[in-house]
Amino acid sequence: MRAHSRAALLAAASLSAVPAFAQGDDARVTLGVTAGTLGIGPEAGFRVSEIIGVRANATFFSFSHNIHSHDTRYDTKVKLCSGGAMVDVYPFGGGFRISGGLRVNGNKGRGAGVPNDGTSYTIDGATYTAAAIGTLHAETDINKLAPALTLGYSGGLSKGLTVGIEAGALFQGRVRVKSLTVTGLCADITLGPCSTFATDLVAEQQSVNDDINDYKVYPVLQVTLGYRF
Repeated sequence: MRAHSRAALLAAASLSAVPAFAQGDDARVTLGVTAGTLGIGPEAGFRVSEIIGVRANATFFSFSHNIHSHDTRYDTKVKLCSGGAMVDVYPFGGGFRISGGLRVNGNKGRGAGVPNDGTSYTIDGATYTAAAIGTLHAETDINKLAPALTLGYSGGLSKGLTVGIEAGALFQGRVRVKSLTVTGLCADITLGPCSTFATDLVAEQQSVNDDINDYKVYPVLQVTLGYRF
């Protein structure tokens, strides 16, 4: 909820800072819905001039994704939740735009390890029974603010339905596993069969971090359907 509130405040502030004026019969305000790799959600924009515009949106989505780290598979639930504002530069005064901005990034992932054949886990080369591990939980941590840079097209200043598209990147930094926890016998590492578990778990966490490091630059591809007035 804190991420939602920050996103809404950032979006509102960016739009309220723009002077509300119009020139001639140009349609400068756009309201619509955007969908793509950032998720799905509302978008509002204001074309300050032929050259400059601003937009704000908030996007949400959830999906499942499997991650394999050495000998362990993690069934992961990814929740996309971000929002922010973009400044659009239209260098030719038409629909082509270059955009840069900042998003409040609430994206996160939670995963559960799957035992081999339902009977054991292999963690950093060591084998532990399913009873010793129970459920192996992983939760990610990520930078809360992330800059974005995109190229796109959104049409001119004519009134009516409009379709926009943009592609680029969200520079969210390194995605990290902030914790790996278990619910089985090895939750108490003083037990005999778990004497080396703490060391193995740290190595497993580093392995998972290495495997998800590629997500530090997140691809952006969004399509927006809106109405300009």
